[in-house]
Amino acid sequence: MSSWKDQQVLIVGGGIGGLAAALALARKGIAAQVIEQAAAFKEIGAGIQLGPNVFWMFDRLGLTEAVNALAVFPNNLIMMDSITAEEVTRIPLGDAFRKKFKQPYALIHRADLHKMLLEACRKSNRIRLDASQKVINVEETVDGIVAKTESGKEYRGAALIGADGLWSTIRQMVVGDGKPNVAGHITYRAVLPTSEMPEKFRWRDMVLWAGEKVHLVHYPLRTGELFNLVAVFHSDRYEEGWDSFGDPAELHERFAKTCEPVRTLLNKIDSWRMWVLCDRPPIKEWSRGRITLLGDAAHPMLQYLAQGACMSIEDAVCLASKVVEKQGDYEGAFRAYQQARYLRTGRVQIMARVYGEFYHAAGVAKELRNMMLGSRTPEEAMAGMEWLYGEQKELTQNASPRARGEVASVASG
Repeated sequence: MSSWKDQQVLIVGGGIGGLAAALALARKGIAAQVIEQAAAFKEIGAGIQLGPNVFWMFDRLGLTEAVNALAVFPNNLIMMDSITAEEVTRIPLGDAFRKKFKQPYALIHRADLHKMLLEACRKSNRIRLDASQKVINVEETVDGIVAKTESGKEYRGAALIGADGLWSTIRQMVVGDGKPNVAGHITYRAVLPTSEMPEKFRWRDMVLWAGEKVHLVHYPLRTGELFNLVAVFHSDRYEEGWDSFGDPAELHERFAKTCEPVRTLLNKIDSWRMWVLCDRPPIKEWSRGRITLLGDAAHPMLQYLAQGACMSIEDAVCLASKVVEKQGDYEGAFRAYQQARYLRTGRVQIMARVYGEFYHAAGVAKELRNMMLGSRTPEEAMAGMEWLYGEQKELTQNASPRARGEVASVASG
């Protein structure tokens, strides 16, 4: 006999959030169809940071071992002053940190994390993956959803999840609030082979050089083979943009007043990829009937707490749990899911904005920042991040056991 679990859920978007949603549903026995508009399932970008909170989700998704094999586990989170080259604060990530949060802090290449999710989805007989299909219309029927693509293909399912990112098509069908807000901040990203990284900066740490309306982040990737460099500065030259080439001349102009170590690192890169940073104000409702949103489609956030991917994976686990709780009542499950998530994701959205200004402070604000952070103990710093990194018990109940020997946050990039 067929059950409600055999009626597939349509997922629009095959990025980290969409694949995590498919995997979370499949692990609950629920069929999923992922629809990706790009020609292939792949991820752009470079490094991302994984806070302890997302490792609970990896436990639930059966990905912990795969993540551990490719991630770098840094020794410290460090903030440096990019004008004076002095250390502002350091948060050790060793035994005390892991004891506090029961999980590690890690650094991973975005493409590696995406590939892990993709491989896990391909191994599941509950998940179907289609690329080169751009959804242009969604209709809710009496008993389900019909999604139509630009090529004329139709997909039918019991419900639909919009995991199609910052510029979400599905969001406009559900919320209809237009384009996201342009933050006035530009991000340049690049990766550098470790052999080309100045030896004195080959730190096994997540390092942020905070400046006046600028900052630079660097950290190792792929077990130390590469270094990820992220340069951020205030600019209103671009209103929109995604994954285009950056202008090195503007970058060096913006960082002209920074210290020699920062300028040395920036000069190591000839070609940068540019992203214009955008977000949206938090909202309380992102579902309509049997349609809901996930990740950046629901709550896009600036990068300053390094939680975009982490929040989307938390979303996926929460959503799948609510669907099971409601036994296939998708409208009820989606309401319960957004109710469980909106305050947490909204807080991260708001605090990411705050931290963006915090990292880029000048004058008196900069002095106060350095004094406040410099006077904290590591224990005080960790206590300040309990709300973000602490275990979300509603998401970790019945998590599979495993051996766990394994801030203001210093976490932009």
